[in-house]
Amino acid sequence: MADLLKKATSPEVHRGLEGVVVDETELSVIDGSVGKLCYHGYHIEDLARHAEFEEVLYLLWHGQLPNEAEYETFVDEMADERAVDEDVLQMAETLAASDEEPMAALRTLVSMLSASDPETDADPENIDAALRKGRRITAKIPTVLAAFDRYRNGEEPLAPRDDLGHAANFLYMLNGEKPDQVAADIFDVALILHADHGLNASTFTTMVISSTYADIYNAVTGGVGALAGKWHGGANQDVMQTLIELDESGEDPLDWVKNAIDEGRRIPGFGHRVYDVKDPRAKILEEYSEDLAIESGDRKWYEYTTTIESHLLDELGLGEKGIAPNVDFYSGSVYYQLGIPIDLYTPIFAMSRVGGWVGHVLEYQAENRLIRPRAQYEGPEDTEFIPRPDR
Repeated sequence: MADLLKKATSPEVHRGLEGVVVDETELSVIDGSVGKLCYHGYHIEDLARHAEFEEVLYLLWHGQLPNEAEYETFVDEMADERAVDEDVLQMAETLAASDEEPMAALRTLVSMLSASDPETDADPENIDAALRKGRRITAKIPTVLAAFDRYRNGEEPLAPRDDLGHAANFLYMLNGEKPDQVAADIFDVALILHADHGLNASTFTTMVISSTYADIYNAVTGGVGALAGKWHGGANQDVMQTLIELDESGEDPLDWVKNAIDEGRRIPGFGHRVYDVKDPRAKILEEYSEDLAIESGDRKWYEYTTTIESHLLDELGLGEKGIAPNVDFYSGSVYYQLGIPIDLYTPIFAMSRVGGWVGHVLEYQAENRLIRPRAQYEGPEDTEFIPRPDR
């Protein structure tokens, strides 16, 4: 009877906070039933085709797209913040030499950036200071990430260029040469597509940390840590490894995917927690994947992905079951064609998503409330303590 009474009076437990609305936001909205994603009301398709990543950052942090003067000022401010101190580069070299995982290295380097921030002592409740710090973090992540990769390949890092946009500058620092316009534009679009996506695990982590008025370096470091988990970031790495396996097999793509399904294998990049139809970001990247194929003259990666998608959706009917390609299914091969190492895919996710993390921190702290949920206790009660010699 006591157990029945306890259940009747206990609050309902929502494991993983599933279905629990914890805040209101103006940053992004998702309608998974029709494949819709908007930032501040702007459809992701319009932003991807007509905006630049810096404009989207401004939108997420200020609630509106910049005019020409605001845009030019913002781009200059971002470019001015790209350089990092020598001790940060030395740490990147040390981490590379120790074969540290890229996400773990990024977590350490983001945390270390706070030591050289000119506003380290700023009041953590100062939202304007948090915005400036967030801008510095966002500007410097590409620099430390590219430096880490070059060090582990036995190369010296390249200083950032202030005449290139955020996306093009990263590709330059990573590969050692200025990217062509097609590559720069496509990578810029990829950053836009990953900038925000509702209250996902890493975004919620940054909000929880910032709700204590820990500063934004702590919050972003926590976001990187959450994104490092395989249930959040990393699916596009699995997709690319799968495509490479297909390529190395020498099999016809259709025969390969049929055999994989017959063996009971799961094809990564299909299905999403919030989408019942094809991820709108996947649709956009599919188009750009074809553009890269045309530009390079090598269509195999594009044909592999479209063949797999066609078989799973048209022949097996996964789409009717609410299982369709997500953004990772196409971003993997897009990044690969841009010369980006596979194990940097998730750090690049962080390089983009930091825009959303900063935006949500600023929005939440405007009317801050400490995030402090409760747990339903299910353990023993009134346990008798027995001294250690008598146990």
